[in-house]
Amino acid sequence: MEIRFARETDSRQLLEIYRQYIDTTVTFEYVLPTEEEFAGRIREIGGEYPYLVCEEGGRAVGYAYAHKPFERAAYQWDAELSIYLDREYRGDGLGRRLYGMLMEILKLQGVRNVYGCVTIPNPRSERLHGSMGFEKLGTFHHTGCKNGRWVDVAWYERQIGSLDGDPRPVTPIGEIEEDKLREILRGEGGTL
Repeated sequence: MEIRFARETDSRQLLEIYRQYIDTTVTFEYVLPTEEEFAGRIREIGGEYPYLVCEEGGRAVGYAYAHKPFERAAYQWDAELSIYLDREYRGDGLGRRLYGMLMEILKLQGVRNVYGCVTIPNPRSERLHGSMGFEKLGTFHHTGCKNGRWVDVAWYERQIGSLDGDPRPVTPIGEIEEDKLREILRGEGGTL
């Protein structure tokens, strides 16, 4: 398997993975985005944060990315993580691997806290967050309606950077040293 940064041209393959979730409560979207919309998301998110894709034999089998969880300037040291795996690749450690790489890269960028938003029940995602050192912050009850029912959402948090001192602004992904990013994607980065 190869893990690399996503490109806009990956949108078709990533949409095929996302399609597996569109009729579930894992995502709150009702309609599958178009290929162009999805390419735009990859471009926009990938300009600031890591957007990773995992391939096996040239086929995308999973992807994960970080994005802003909140809009105000004082939240810039926070990132929300999202992950989607092809059904055939769930439960084999790929989620942990992608999440770990995201957090290593975000730490280089200067992000201090990462969050996961999980519709519940979702035992796989709940286990993933627990196994990666996230703490459950709380639950928003009946916060979304999908497939004819109200759904609860749990928020998870993990601190990945020091809170000491006056923080510098978060560094965009494009300004991080390429050698360090390659090390992380090869699995040679830190030990979060």
